[in-house]
Amino acid sequence: MPADVSSPETIDARGLKCPLPVLKAEKRLAALPPGTTLIVLATDPMARIDIPLFCRKQGHAYAEAEVDGVLSFTITKKAELR
Repeated sequence: MPADVSSPETIDARGLKCPLPVLKAEKRLAALPPGTTLIVLATDPMARIDIPLFCRKQGHAYAEAEVDGVLSFTITKKAELR
């Protein structure tokens, strides 16, 4: 069954220090099917470095935004290699 892209899952990592937001995202992404979108909310400024680095290393697409001091990372899990 394809992932429901209209309502992506969200991890609320606000208040957690890195690397916890990345570790939570990594653990959740491992359980999700390829192409699934995951949103990670974080307030630690290091997340701005750690989450994009994790995504680039793992091949996941991501977008970043910030609203009122809360970083929001929209991560799309990479497709499986055939």
